[in-house]
Amino acid sequence: MGFEFENAMGSKNIRAAVFWTCLLILIVWDFHVSAPIDLRFEPPLIAAGSGKASSGAHCAIVSD
Repeated sequence: MGFEFENAMGSKNIRAAVFWTCLLILIVWDFHVSAPIDLRFEPPLIAAGSGKASSGAHCAIVSD
């Protein structure tokens, strides 16, 4: 019983390590492949009250 528990915990740790390693590799790859972000031309996170019209979302469907 103790041996099976050790194997289960070992495989759980290995799977967690593989997951975090793959995630880290994906993030590093994305930074190398993607174009740099130009913060001057990025839309605001919350456009409420900014005077910008909403587009491309469900709230753009509603007419005045």
